[in-house]
Amino acid sequence: RGMRPGRRLYCALMRTCLVIVPLLLLLQIFIAILVPGNRRFSEDTVAFTIISIENTHEKNVYPRGAKSWRTDFSESEPGVQTNYSPHIYEDENELMTRQGGARRQVELQPWAAGQPSFTAEVERLLMFITTPQVYCARELLPGKAQAVKAPADSWVVCLEGWFLPMTGLQSCVAYSFSMDQKDEEFVSSMASLGCEVHQFDPGRKSRQTQERVQHHQMWLDWRNPRTGHRKATPRKLSAIMQMLGHRMVEIVQADLESAEWRIVESWVLDGTLTQIQQLVLTVHLQWAGFEVGGSDAEVVRFWYSLMKELHTSGYRLLHSARGPGQAILHHALPNASSSYMLSWVNTRW
Repeated sequence: RGMRPGRRLYCALMRTCLVIVPLLLLLQIFIAILVPGNRRFSEDTVAFTIISIENTHEKNVYPRGAKSWRTDFSESEPGVQTNYSPHIYEDENELMTRQGGARRQVELQPWAAGQPSFTAEVERLLMFITTPQVYCARELLPGKAQAVKAPADSWVVCLEGWFLPMTGLQSCVAYSFSMDQKDEEFVSSMASLGCEVHQFDPGRKSRQTQERVQHHQMWLDWRNPRTGHRKATPRKLSAIMQMLGHRMVEIVQADLESAEWRIVESWVLDGTLTQIQQLVLTVHLQWAGFEVGGSDAEVVRFWYSLMKELHTSGYRLLHSARGPGQAILHHALPNASSSYMLSWVNTRW
């Protein structure tokens, strides 16, 4: 009561601070619980962002919350092998930030039915990838030097002079990309032709060598690699060719475990397709593939647009071999396969 006015004001302020400070701390804790910070993935877990498919003429809006590759792996169709190795690819968010801006994309073909229709898109795609477009009188098949007709489940390489010169085969170069050494027969066949063969398998442990065959623990990517990574870092095909000193490659065999869609897209955009004479490509249809998103109809339309880009670049389908399974994007289709091995020849070579 005998306290001076200044002293009373000081005491009042101290009491107010003792009440307000704890309240502010409680509020901060409450906000932190409701709005957690960004979580980072551990080093042994890689997540992929679904990238929308669009062209310069129309913008497609895709459903939010599209599935990542991890969800699609868990829903693999029984009887269909999915030996994917997602750990060899980097996170797209990080690469997009590092490289700056959105990437270019191929132009989409018009809708098969004039509007989105999964059935119409699938019918158009299957018709295109199962109908041979070029004839070859001399074909190289697994285990055989040549044959009149190729079996329904194999790769095929054309041996006609205007596709693969029969003189000076020492200059023939073949690349093979396949996990778990599933391409041994193809590699041996190319080596028996006298080609310089390069076999790419990042998981290969064997150090056994074969005449004319060089082994590489590298893999394909559709983006430029991060600088300073180990030798096994995924690289674009153009970078691999430059590193090995090859301006052209006569034959490329690629089973890319569902990364083929973005990788073929990159070949279209950077012109690598013009540097390949024959292409044996396995396409996987049971799920959309790495960084491919949208509705089922939109995904199949994107696949078809890429196959049409091959045709526009001068490629013609020589042979189509059906793989196991009967599901496309998890839809059971009795007359379809979950994968196809497509043998193409570049008629503009």
